[in-house]
Amino acid sequence: MSTTAMTLEETIAFLDRDFPQMNAGGRPYRLEAVGPLSARMRLEGGAQHLRPGGTVSGPAMMALADYALYAAILANIGPVGLAVTTNLSFNFLRRPGPGALLAECRLLKLGRRLAVGEVAIRSPGSDDIVCHATGTYSIPPER
Repeated sequence: MSTTAMTLEETIAFLDRDFPQMNAGGRPYRLEAVGPLSARMRLEGGAQHLRPGGTVSGPAMMALADYALYAAILANIGPVGLAVTTNLSFNFLRRPGPGALLAECRLLKLGRRLAVGEVAIRSPGSDDIVCHATGTYSIPPER
């Protein structure tokens, strides 16, 4: 696959329209890039994303990974809002400081009914992965 089914702008428009709750109270999650079997998303971590000790919380990183995987899948298959998460697994490797996080997503399998991907989450400017996630999504059959 050399192109995507939706451009970055089309994917953002779909997410904004069908999932406005992700940007309630601001725009903390920003899709920065989509490509063949890939996506990059940024979380502008604010006070609401921190846990005691001043680090970005696990739930904030989980949402970032899930949302990045979903964006990568949609960009590659088109606007299929009923593609759903069936499994997510997380390994928290390092404690990120407060602030932004980047999620780099790579789809490992993109079939007609199933998609599997992985996400590496890092602090901007660092090569150290703070969280590694894998996820599986069910893609509804064409109607």
